[in-house]
Amino acid sequence: MLKAAYTPYNLIFKEPAITSRAVMTEKLTYFVKIWDDEDPLRYGLGECALFKGLSYDDRTDYEMMLTQACRDIASFVPEKYQEYPSILFGIETAFSDFIHGGIRKPFIGKQFDDGRPIVINGLVWMGNKEQMIRRVDEKLKAGFKCVKFKIGGIDFDEEFDIVRTVRNHFPAKDLEIRLDANGGFSPLEAMNKLELLSQLDIHSIEQPIKPRQWSKMKELCGNSPIDIALDEELIGLIRNEDREEMLDTIKPQYIILKPSLCGGFSGAEAWIRFAESRGIGWWATSALESNIGLNAIARWVDNYSPKMPQGLGTGNLYENNIGSPLTQTGQSLMHDLNKKWSIPDLKWIKPE
Repeated sequence: MLKAAYTPYNLIFKEPAITSRAVMTEKLTYFVKIWDDEDPLRYGLGECALFKGLSYDDRTDYEMMLTQACRDIASFVPEKYQEYPSILFGIETAFSDFIHGGIRKPFIGKQFDDGRPIVINGLVWMGNKEQMIRRVDEKLKAGFKCVKFKIGGIDFDEEFDIVRTVRNHFPAKDLEIRLDANGGFSPLEAMNKLELLSQLDIHSIEQPIKPRQWSKMKELCGNSPIDIALDEELIGLIRNEDREEMLDTIKPQYIILKPSLCGGFSGAEAWIRFAESRGIGWWATSALESNIGLNAIARWVDNYSPKMPQGLGTGNLYENNIGSPLTQTGQSLMHDLNKKWSIPDLKWIKPE
């Protein structure tokens, strides 16, 4: 009979991650384990990657629902957990891992298992001018061809100057620049800022204004000189009809898929179907998962044979990440065939 258990795990950042919401030094996540009593040494492992302050399921009853999901694992009904996307993400990963032999390969990658890489962008956290220029320089020296700036956290004129300095040194043919505003622009000033930034050959900008302002976002997507990608806009849209209505209303150029935030893998696959049928592009990014979740997302997206850089370069952020075959060298994320998983001795909480 199938059984499941979970355990909380506190990920510690090597250096503070500065977002538009807070300065993060640690991140709580949950691992979930699924096994059969008749063969307990074979088990699937997933990550319920709750993101405090951002996840739709950041609720006081979270652990109660996770306990319930583990208790009902033999007759798990995904529809019951539609409002808990990170729980779905973890359970789907663990189930798939278990089905595929419990060897941390929840999805069989088209190129990952041949040792070929997925191309990723370099992520540059918000900070002051000196910090951000130093971080960009490090990414370029590491060989990245696509860099993503987190903006909206300091003075816009200073951020614009930073991006302009980078562009002056590296033309668009040598370096793709993506921006992520995390909803940091006000609706009144957004278009003016987009027009200024368009002078710098920007590939795209994520979520220029806060979500749930569909009329204004539609106007921006229809008139912006820079392609717009929706990120936080996807969070909390549970029903497929709501997802389709949003895409039909706003008509973005891209959507950003974070499976632990937008409905698990089943939800992310629905988003892809709806986007592609409307000619909307997409790429996947992590939501600061550990290597358990990051491995699942990388393997999942590998099955789509991605043609553009993905946002999966977060595995080196933590001091205590789970040891894994995931290896990042510059813009290449790959499965090192010579490395093994190193799962710590975790204390599992088994529901009664």
